[in-house]
Amino acid sequence: MDLNSLLNIDLPLIQAPMAGVQLHGLAAAVCNAGGLGSLPCAMLDAAGLRKELTALSEKTSKPYNLNFFCHTPPAPQPQQESIWREALAPYYAELDIDPASIASGPGRQPFSAEMADLLDEFRPAVVSFHFGLPSPELLARVKACGAKVLGSATTVAEALWLEAHGADVIIAQGLEAGGHRGMFLTDEITSQLGTFALLPQIVAAVSLPVVAAGGIADAQGVRAAMSLGAAGVQIGTAYLCCPEASTSAIHRAALHSPAAQHTALTNLFSGRPARGIVNRVMRELGPISAATPSFPLATAAIAPLRTKAESQGSGDFSPLWAGQNVSGCKAISAATLTAELARGFTQ
Repeated sequence: MDLNSLLNIDLPLIQAPMAGVQLHGLAAAVCNAGGLGSLPCAMLDAAGLRKELTALSEKTSKPYNLNFFCHTPPAPQPQQESIWREALAPYYAELDIDPASIASGPGRQPFSAEMADLLDEFRPAVVSFHFGLPSPELLARVKACGAKVLGSATTVAEALWLEAHGADVIIAQGLEAGGHRGMFLTDEITSQLGTFALLPQIVAAVSLPVVAAGGIADAQGVRAAMSLGAAGVQIGTAYLCCPEASTSAIHRAALHSPAAQHTALTNLFSGRPARGIVNRVMRELGPISAATPSFPLATAAIAPLRTKAESQGSGDFSPLWAGQNVSGCKAISAATLTAELARGFTQ
């Protein structure tokens, strides 16, 4: 079965879920344009998710995707937290922030029974997961509500694992992709491959439909992915400058600046590798630091620096998520962008 029939969509194009820079508005716009819009849920509590799902359901009658994280929350790490705050201490002093005023906390929650209760109520057509899949019990609840399950793989081994554990579609996330790496069987960054190296290997290894993600920014990239056996594409960065996205003015400016030509995987903002535009804190601390607590505990200590710097017009401490190819970032509607990308399926 092709992706359109499987997911009941007009175009085999998925708007990547991008926590922190979009909510239901972008997802609804892509759905109404014939693609599969996605709502990122990892930073929402149950009340917030209910609000977003209600709004999304009012704006579109088309199928949509809900995206959740599947990480195992780490135990508190007071010693590592102390090391991390010590690394950030010069910046606290510079921006006149009292470290004692900063509360610790996870910031992102994994998929839970409480979230599954909402799926029972709203019955989304598609649910996708980052960092593996939830427990068999929770996954059974997702499938019982009628949703197709998508999982992100960054290696062939992860794709095979997802196929064996109940995924319906595999998203082959290449090294170029912006935001958090979906890696879950290893934390070895050198295991990561570029999209057009990873995609055909996963296509050859599994029998499920495979969606290409990472570095695809225009119709030409869509055509290239489809020619390598992709059943569809997932695109995120190109949508960041659409008016329906909630991307900040600082982030939008960075995407349109020469700085966007230099991105890197960094763990500074959450404790887990994610690709963003290199900024001051990434340059000065190094994009990957041994000082950070485990994901997602690193977020709390750096968040006040981001807030203070952004209030002064600076993105020095902001996670400026972006893939390696920002050429598709345009200040055009999500519907127009979706139509432009869709030419890659027909030309």
